[in-house]
Amino acid sequence: MKNRYDDIEAKAHIEKYADYPEELALRVYTSRLIGQEEDLVLHGGGNTSAKGRIANILGEEMDVIFVKGSGWDLGDIEPAGLPALDLTYLRKLRALDNLSDEEMVNQFRIHLLDASSPNPSIETLVHTFLPPAFIDHTHADAIVILTNINDCETVLREALGDNIGILPFIMPGFPLAKAVADMYEANPDMECLILRNHGIFTFGNDARTAYDRMIHYVTLAEKYIAGKQTPPEATAATDTCPDETVLFPLLRGALAHTDQQGYNRVFHLHLRKNAQILSALSRPDARELLVSGVLTPDHVIRTKNYPLFLDFSGLSSEEEIAALIHNEVASYQEKYNRYFAEQIRSKKIKRTRLDSMPRVLFIKDIGIVTAGKTPKDAIISADIAAHTLGAKLQGIHIGQYRELDASFIFDMEYWSLEQAKLGKGSPRPLEGKIALVTGGGGAIACGIGRQLLAAGARVFLTDIDAKRLHKVEEILAAQFDSRMISSLVMDVTDEDSVQQGMNTLVQQAGGLDILVPNAGIAHVARLEDLEDSTLQKVIDVNLIGVFQVIKAAIPLFKRQNFGGHIVINSSKNVFSPGASFGAYSASKAGAHQLGKIAALELAEIDVRVNMINADAIFNDQEVNSGLWDVVGPDRMKSRNLDPEGLKEYYRQRNLLKTEVLADHVGNAVVFFASGLTPTTGATLPVDGGVEGAFPR
Repeated sequence: MKNRYDDIEAKAHIEKYADYPEELALRVYTSRLIGQEEDLVLHGGGNTSAKGRIANILGEEMDVIFVKGSGWDLGDIEPAGLPALDLTYLRKLRALDNLSDEEMVNQFRIHLLDASSPNPSIETLVHTFLPPAFIDHTHADAIVILTNINDCETVLREALGDNIGILPFIMPGFPLAKAVADMYEANPDMECLILRNHGIFTFGNDARTAYDRMIHYVTLAEKYIAGKQTPPEATAATDTCPDETVLFPLLRGALAHTDQQGYNRVFHLHLRKNAQILSALSRPDARELLVSGVLTPDHVIRTKNYPLFLDFSGLSSEEEIAALIHNEVASYQEKYNRYFAEQIRSKKIKRTRLDSMPRVLFIKDIGIVTAGKTPKDAIISADIAAHTLGAKLQGIHIGQYRELDASFIFDMEYWSLEQAKLGKGSPRPLEGKIALVTGGGGAIACGIGRQLLAAGARVFLTDIDAKRLHKVEEILAAQFDSRMISSLVMDVTDEDSVQQGMNTLVQQAGGLDILVPNAGIAHVARLEDLEDSTLQKVIDVNLIGVFQVIKAAIPLFKRQNFGGHIVINSSKNVFSPGASFGAYSASKAGAHQLGKIAALELAEIDVRVNMINADAIFNDQEVNSGLWDVVGPDRMKSRNLDPEGLKEYYRQRNLLKTEVLADHVGNAVVFFASGLTPTTGATLPVDGGVEGAFPR
């Protein structure tokens, strides 16, 4: 591993953070160096600290420890991410015989120097009780590989030398802190401390020494491992693996469940594959080798302890594939539930069982598929799973893999301080759901997308106009996690284009829960002046386009087998058409009627189909309505109005005398998609109250 410490960069950090103590500026610098190495730190799997002196509000000098705070990533940490605590007081805690996790956290909070600081690392006392000024802690892949094999102490000393300390796995917190301090005092010249099944601590009285030692010992481990490797045997993939666009919706359906709180949970899926992964999953001993416990218990909250291995070799029909998935998932759940029951019985405790669904699936000839309540969660699980797979492949050349005892795994998985990393509270109404909105380059789509995202859904926007589409995507990505919003250039009038778009969506997210046919175009002409070709063009988009996307979505809904929602953006014109607007009104009425037919036909698979009749939505932020770009000039001319005057005219026309916004349409979509009422085949006006357009 390359040592990236640079004196010029270190000095630049001291100058940049001149308002902070020098040790904190350097702590920020080397923390970032560590955090930017995936082989050292993966998704929060490490922490750092520095000791120093600062003046309190009374001007009194006091000893403090700056330690990584919860929620901060080492890779881009700032001084605020290393809150200061009263070091003198915290060191006194070592005299206690016992300290509960809850009281430990309480002591951290009440001895922070800034009450607004994030919670300090749960390993703060390890950093506190160790005397050196700078402490670095990582879950370096190379170190963990060596700690997870039989006779690991012999191997560790052979690889790293004798100037190290080695401890068995101990749960993070007060007991670990005392054990680490005792070992250091017994051997104050040691340069690093290894925790089996956990990671490595290095230390020094300056930032560079602690960092240099981290890189030095990890490099020794990497070289030792590399020296034991042999060229991998070539494995050939089979040609019988199922199509991902068929497989992923089946997987989503099998993983969907109702949790202990009664919430319906569905997952986003993420696929990770490369030559190494596919080769590993094709090994004859792949299941035996790879279906073993996590490298370090910290991973269990992201990945569960075990992956689910699936092999579809010899299966040809969709029915056979679906049956194997459901049988394997059921078996996985049974094993998890048995593990939970055994642990609470042996420990004589009560806990609320977490869901028993796998988060990592190793699928022969497909790759690693991970499941998460958000795309971010699924990506994190995939990163960990890929590193774990690579580590286990390297470890087999050194010794037999030794997983951590189930008792320790349970303690970590059900530890309140670890669960806190995932966040608590009720899920948002559309959490885990995947939505597709056509006509994505328009104002209404912007409002629909915004409200779907706010409700927790992942949103795919489609449009034939790439420029308008990407503008809306950029607007929404600036307001929400960019991983939650995607764009697909799609022509809803073209069956192949629609199918390609659906396939891309499935490959990127796993399936579909909410379909919003929203694409539409308008044309102003009296019937006597309306060209056949123009009428057909409007019908192709406004009617045939709705038909195409609904037809393409039905197989996805069926494979998932947990229902879904179709919400068609119809129009006020369905019930109250206007002169010179025949092509638009007739095509929208046809799409509206198509929605009612879909409601009749899809109820048997619990797909609910509803319509929204909106009116007079001119723009959303910087996005204009394509319809009003066409209609507006004629309407303004006929009424002798400017743009603002036209908006005011439509405000005054509705019963509520209100402006109708794209967000209002989005709210209506979220209402239907949330399934708050057992409703299908309904029409909801979003028009401020246009009497002539009342549904009847």
